[in-house]
Amino acid sequence: MKKKTISVSVIIAAMLFLFVPPLMAAEFPDIGPLPERKAPNPKAVELGKALFFDARLSGDASLSCATCHNSEMGFTTRDSLSEAYPGSKHWRNAPTLLNVVYKGKTYGWDGRLDDLDDMLRDMITDSMNMNMDMQLMQERLKQDPKIVNLTKEGYGDKNMGTSQKGEMTHYVARNAIIQFLETLVSKNVPFDKGNLSAKAKEGMALFKGKAGCIQCHNGPYFSDGKPHNTGVPENPDVFKDPQRHFTYVAYMMFMGVDNRMSWRRDVGYYTISKDMKDIGKFITPTLRELKYTAPYMHNGIFKGLDEVIEFYNKGGGEDRPGLKDAGIKPLGLSASEKEALREFILSLSGDPITIPMPKGVKVEYQPLPNWKGVKN
Repeated sequence: MKKKTISVSVIIAAMLFLFVPPLMAAEFPDIGPLPERKAPNPKAVELGKALFFDARLSGDASLSCATCHNSEMGFTTRDSLSEAYPGSKHWRNAPTLLNVVYKGKTYGWDGRLDDLDDMLRDMITDSMNMNMDMQLMQERLKQDPKIVNLTKEGYGDKNMGTSQKGEMTHYVARNAIIQFLETLVSKNVPFDKGNLSAKAKEGMALFKGKAGCIQCHNGPYFSDGKPHNTGVPENPDVFKDPQRHFTYVAYMMFMGVDNRMSWRRDVGYYTISKDMKDIGKFITPTLRELKYTAPYMHNGIFKGLDEVIEFYNKGGGEDRPGLKDAGIKPLGLSASEKEALREFILSLSGDPITIPMPKGVKVEYQPLPNWKGVKN
């Protein structure tokens, strides 16, 4: 009888199969529906909702949280670059607040904060955003009987930052807004309900496989919460508009970035790490609710989802050698495959969440007299 032999190459292949982990979806957290969260205190939510729309949370009472996070626009705006406190303009896109309570431990496009309360505090107090002093804010709110009553109803059993239970403090204000944010969660999402069309199922297979989206957009939030450089083009308005450029330079000065007057790009995560290899990296955004949150990217450079898909299909953008993530390669998706991928991504959007201005606590925006067009 003829003796059978096994080649060395077969043995090596078997060993690789046993000891080398798979290279695609298996090494990343799988996508899935959003987990249930504990229901927030309804009275605290009511207070947080009132404060979210209240312009008195900004220094000159000209801005509220809702100014840049409009519920009719997916809790963001349609502007590529956000506005900012009067007299300045922002250099980044306002991210959506939908599902933000699932975000984890990286807040801001450059991931500079790891706690939602800290992020909220900075948004209120930063001079480029709402420019408010926390002590002044709480004293303002104590003068409003409606806010006082809501505070007693929502926090009557707690003393947060004071010896008196149910008293308005800046701790209470931030906590109440976070309680409100807990309600801004996707509803009736086709993907979460397992209600995908055949085309969307094809797109999901591409998402996990050929397109490789799951490498960065994974887990229930569809983000790994990590910084990546995909070669996103710069938004020239950041450097053409003196107000935006000045605000960006001021931020880099605050963060201790060197040679800040020489940069003609948003350095991203380098602001935090000060490591040259992190230039141009930004925290992976969620893919949930993209149907309502255009334009896209940290600088709003892409107006629509088709632009984003084509950008990655071509292998992302260009950057200096060694900066762009090595995993960003041309995908070679056909027109039909791009359409399927698009349908799957849109299946991550649910019913619109629109929050009307609360009754009885509306605060008219009152900028300082002659703030605009003042003549010296």
